[in-house]
Amino acid sequence: MTREEALARTEEPEPAPAPAAGVDGATRLGRQLAANLASVVRGAEDACRLAAIAVLAGGHLLIEDVPGVGKTMLAKAVAASVGTTLARIQGHPDLLPSDITGVSVFNEATRSWEFRPGPVFSHVVLFDELNRTPPRSQAALLESMEEGQVSVDGRSWSLPDPHLVLATQNPVEHAGTFPLVESQMDRFLLATRIGYPDAKTEAALAIDQGALPTLSALSPVASPSALSAAQREVGAVHVTEPVADYAVAIVRASRARAEVRLGASPRAAIGLLAAARAEAVLSGRDYVVPGDVKTTAPAVLGHRLVIDRPGGSIGRGAAMVEELLESVPVPRP
Repeated sequence: MTREEALARTEEPEPAPAPAAGVDGATRLGRQLAANLASVVRGAEDACRLAAIAVLAGGHLLIEDVPGVGKTMLAKAVAASVGTTLARIQGHPDLLPSDITGVSVFNEATRSWEFRPGPVFSHVVLFDELNRTPPRSQAALLESMEEGQVSVDGRSWSLPDPHLVLATQNPVEHAGTFPLVESQMDRFLLATRIGYPDAKTEAALAIDQGALPTLSALSPVASPSALSAAQREVGAVHVTEPVADYAVAIVRASRARAEVRLGASPRAAIGLLAAARAEAVLSGRDYVVPGDVKTTAPAVLGHRLVIDRPGGSIGRGAAMVEELLESVPVPRP
């Protein structure tokens, strides 16, 4: 099966007009995306902005929060905003790797083996309750999230571009769950929480019966090809050596804390600058400043740290990164 045949499985709605080229076009796309998401997941502007940063940077997003706050709705809004359908994988203990990547089947008519792509062959993949999936099935995502391809029966199949994985998990309930291994966590560019809305927003949601009416009326801000072009613009945003040194210093500081058993990896440093570039573009700049690094560091690094510290898991790593930021000198202009 060819890559084109695999991509044909993903039906795309009528795309929105392509944005203007250049950083200005990427900025408009990113801001429209963040606004789209905020119109669906109301009262969670910070989480929506981080989701837009992940999309612009071409990274994967982990949404870690309690049930009923809009994790799945946020992923659906991303797919609707990008102008593509959403492939959903529901995590459960009986899920097999082939249920994710696909499987080769024997065609009696042609007397040959044919590859049937799994749901991972989509532009946007929602993996709901990822931590309810056993480790062998979680591992099926490692290659796809890092290399943009899937290997089955000795052959490699390219995934569509762009390719985004948005995974959710409930960090409070541990019965029947399988904690994500460090290599899996390290492949998520960002991790975020949505949190509870304020009283006024929650009352409005109750009257409107949730966000489904808003989601159904959502219009795409760009096609997948336009998003790929914007991601290339973001990847070309200028980073000076002092700013890069600052990002690396934060990452290295995470390895020096006594209560941190596993600090951030070199991949985390790469991801931190990628997120900072996207933050700069959302701010209307074609260059990164230290503030972009500082703003995105908790969401990029927090979930990657393994910490020996009592307390719940939600926000623990991000709080540690906030402490690290106070100890790392910010470069002067």
